[in-house]
Amino acid sequence: QVHLVESGGGSVQPGGSLLLSCETSGFSFSDFNMRWLRGGEWIASYTSGGGTLYADRVKCRLTITRANAKKTLYLQMNDLKPEDTCLYVCSNGSYLGQETQVTVSS
Repeated sequence: QVHLVESGGGSVQPGGSLLLSCETSGFSFSDFNMRWLRGGEWIASYTSGGGTLYADRVKCRLTITRANAKKTLYLQMNDLKPEDTCLYVCSNGSYLGQETQVTVSS
């Protein structure tokens, strides 16, 4: 059974940072292109081959990484802005996780 469980969301002030994690099980993590979405829109991908892609609106502030041995995907978010407030979810392309809320507010 496939599971993707996000964690690390929360409330921060503008300019703050958060590290989101997506722990997975039930599929061959290292063989999949993994991605983060927010509000239903793609924001970042980390391919099985080691490449990364970002949506223009988050480039330079967000960093996607993965730890294949831990079957875990990460999203480091820096210099957070109020417009980053959203539900964040990870995906392996076929399944979505449970979402984690990020709120950026002063």
